[in-house]
Amino acid sequence: MLYIKQLSALAHAQRLAVFRLLVQAGSNGMYAGDIAEQLQLATSSLSGYLGTLEQAGLLLATRDGRFINYRIETGAVRGLFSYLISDCCAGRPELCDLNNLISSADKVQTT
Repeated sequence: MLYIKQLSALAHAQRLAVFRLLVQAGSNGMYAGDIAEQLQLATSSLSGYLGTLEQAGLLLATRDGRFINYRIETGAVRGLFSYLISDCCAGRPELCDLNNLISSADKVQTT
């Protein structure tokens, strides 16, 4: 049920854009105001998007004074990806090299 909730949260163009921006931001995350500015979103709309992604377990929110910093919950994202590819190639994802593809994507995101 958790994975359905996570996929549902990502199945919206604006929420997906927020998620992808936070993936690019890395472990430092971003403040809500910076996200709104970069994606040109109304703060009221962004609040809803962030709430949905957080409730799905895809984001972590940390209060910093008056501001809230959002970052990707990497463990949950890795769990979702693992779930999606676990039955690939008759339960042997190494046959289609998806694990290597994910590792390569990780390297691109961190450089």
